[in-house]
Amino acid sequence: MTEFQDKLKAKMHEYVTVVYAATKKFPADELYGVTSQLRRAALSVILNYIEGYARGKSKVTLNFYEIAYGSLKESKYLVFFSHSQSYMSKEDYKQCLGLSEEIGKMLWTEIERLK
Repeated sequence: MTEFQDKLKAKMHEYVTVVYAATKKFPADELYGVTSQLRRAALSVILNYIEGYARGKSKVTLNFYEIAYGSLKESKYLVFFSHSQSYMSKEDYKQCLGLSEEIGKMLWTEIERLK
């Protein structure tokens, strides 16, 4: 992996970690709803990125990176929704939003490079 890719992967890991920490504070009745969906979407970002990288073929890699980007957008909306429902603190919301913006730009750079 390049230094850029390592940095992107580290940001993705940080994002998942922050999402998991924030969702521990969500209402218990959302465990199988928003909590689960947000965790799975956030985790899907890094898992699809890693799998795409491991595949080695540019078209296949591109497909996985695009899936990762879609999962990022899904998780970003769920972060917004969670904050709007007062499940997520303002601080957690800002941190998640900031990380998702950084990851989105970096991931888009990788996608464009492969196109």
